[in-house]
Amino acid sequence: MSEQKTASFGFRDVPEAEKEGLVREVFSSVAARYDLMNDLMSAGVHRIWKDAMVEWLNPQPGWRVLDVAGGTGDIAFRIADMARARGGDAEITVCDINPDMLGEGRRRAEEKTEAAISWICGDAEKLPLPDGHFDAYTIAFGIRNVTHIEAALREARRVLKPGGRFLCLEFSRLAVPGLDALYDAYSLKLLPKIGSWVAGDAESYRYLAESIRRFPAREAFAEMIAAAGLAQVKIRNLSGGIAAMHSAWRI
Repeated sequence: MSEQKTASFGFRDVPEAEKEGLVREVFSSVAARYDLMNDLMSAGVHRIWKDAMVEWLNPQPGWRVLDVAGGTGDIAFRIADMARARGGDAEITVCDINPDMLGEGRRRAEEKTEAAISWICGDAEKLPLPDGHFDAYTIAFGIRNVTHIEAALREARRVLKPGGRFLCLEFSRLAVPGLDALYDAYSLKLLPKIGSWVAGDAESYRYLAESIRRFPAREAFAEMIAAAGLAQVKIRNLSGGIAAMHSAWRI
């Protein structure tokens, strides 16, 4: 008999078929507290990182942009605002596998009276979208949660137009010697406790912290992006490597 395939879920290995459901439970739990979750994970700096991501993307009026795993709209709203500041609307599609996250995004869009964004429920590994359609594909703090990262990267390439831009923002590993132990103590030990006190949910925050450690190092992730057929891969570290941006192009 062949061995059952497994996937990482934090520090645990779980049957591959179960990971999607477990991740869905985590994000359903934190959807209404998404900003709080990211504030705790990054000490509030995630807002600066997201601004930096959209500035590097430099969205233009008339672009078709796909934001994957962005259900609450944090990146999409920034893209919409920047394109509009440059003279017109971009056509933005948010695709997220979690209906609760999408519900939060739609609620925020109504509050902002933001009409330039479409919201669809879909899997990053099997996007329900046509080939060669988008000028840009963005994903922020989402790709480490998919079961098959390689499949998600191939899908990113598939839906991009030739000349289209891939841009990923994700937690990474500190590039500053000596701070690793302090960061580990905060994220692995203190963060779940804070999650329990503030949000009544220690386990979701424990998974989110552990998932960072299981995600490939920035150089290895860059190699995965290139292997998926995307070119000119570049990396920018943020806050000493706590997070990193990976940029690439469909040639």
